[in-house]
Amino acid sequence: MDFSYTQEQESFRQRVRDFLKHNLPKENARAGSPQSGAQADREFLIQWQRKLYEAGLLGISWPTEYGGGGATDVELAIFNEEMARGGAPVPNISVFGPVLLAHGSEEQKQRYLRKALSAEEHWCLGLSEPGAGSDLGSVKTRAELVGDEFIVNGQKVWNSGGHYADYCMLLTRTDPSAPKHNGLTYMIVDMKDPGVEVRPLRQITGSSDFNEVFFTNVRVPRTNVVGRINEGWRVAIATLSSERGTLALATAVDYVNIFEDLVKMARNLKREGEPVLNDPRVRQQLAQFYIDLATMKYTLYRNFTRILRGAIPGPEGSISKLAWSELNQRMYDFALAVQGPASQLMRGEPRAIADGRWAFGFLRSRANTIEAGTSEIHRNAIAERLLGLPKGR
Repeated sequence: MDFSYTQEQESFRQRVRDFLKHNLPKENARAGSPQSGAQADREFLIQWQRKLYEAGLLGISWPTEYGGGGATDVELAIFNEEMARGGAPVPNISVFGPVLLAHGSEEQKQRYLRKALSAEEHWCLGLSEPGAGSDLGSVKTRAELVGDEFIVNGQKVWNSGGHYADYCMLLTRTDPSAPKHNGLTYMIVDMKDPGVEVRPLRQITGSSDFNEVFFTNVRVPRTNVVGRINEGWRVAIATLSSERGTLALATAVDYVNIFEDLVKMARNLKREGEPVLNDPRVRQQLAQFYIDLATMKYTLYRNFTRILRGAIPGPEGSISKLAWSELNQRMYDFALAVQGPASQLMRGEPRAIADGRWAFGFLRSRANTIEAGTSEIHRNAIAERLLGLPKGR
């Protein structure tokens, strides 16, 4: 691995830092982060995305003909790292944009990509179902081809942002007689079409970031297919690979921020007149978090190096996802244990510690080992596809 950057890349890093310094309001830092407890104002997030786009800081590695910056994945990784370091919300364009670039038709690229970057249109993903969460090959949402249209019926769940999205990248079953990983098709669905019903799900945190989405006789033009009919599994894998590619490097920075806040909390919180940080058990646990973070960071860099050398993101991403999701839960468990009963005080209450940030983060972290594939599924992927162990019976 080469950890050095060119002069041009360092100049780009400074450009991102200068932009954040002069454009991100302090009160909006970490806005929209699922770990912060901030319920970001939707209008702010739209205006923020437009600022990034106008500054040429969105779609950095996308081709210029689709509104992108034409840079490399290294610049994209630098951007994601600096956004995380500054606590800035990152627009959710990375899980469908690269998929359209790789598998979409030229007409689809010209129609959708630029408007997604400029925040004129918003997207969501329709993958998981009540009976097909981590096992996406078992999806049952049906799309039947009738003439030049598909008739879609089914249900999706744990859909992020569906309550304000204009379009959905939907995984459907188009050949029910084929083996489960075959006969799947990706397609673009207009969320305002008749027959699309969105029901927000209230989470334990009190927010409603996820949704159930129901499709009843929704008509989708055949031209909205992404890739080829019955070859949607390849596109689904590309979607998940995009999610675990350059964005993963920003994840490491996110959790370094949490770790540093933990240290500050332990230093400022006193018990019997002494900072909690003086307790050797607290110091030992913080040291272990530091080791875990370093391990995760260099594993992510190793995976990113493979991508830069032309490799397609593979099962190695399961290691990173398993590491950060379980580490995050351990850090919030630790925060609440150290704070004791005071950790339950929420925003605005007297003597609240960090305005309930740790309590909110603890509740939100329960989803970490479920979303983007459960820990059990990722352990199986590591065992079977990386270690070559036999499949369990």
